[in-house]
Amino acid sequence: MRWNEVQERFPNEWVVLEATKAYSKEGQRYIEEMTVIDVFEDSTKALKRYSELHQEAPHREYCFFHTSRPEVVARERYMGIRGPK
Repeated sequence: MRWNEVQERFPNEWVVLEATKAYSKEGQRYIEEMTVIDVFEDSTKALKRYSELHQEAPHREYCFFHTSRPEVVARERYMGIRGPK
């Protein structure tokens, strides 16, 4: 699904997504295609569901957004081992 389809189907809702097609650019993660996992009216419930999914499968790319956002862009997380300073 693309973001505009998600917005049409779930207006003014919090959605928990799995990114199925995404790319990184300048520290931002741009999600082009996604699968909706769950829908909530409350952001705290969406965060809780996101956390559960992330704990179950940390290698998968989950996120949550409100459908009022114009696009699905997130700050890229640092994943790895830090070297000496």
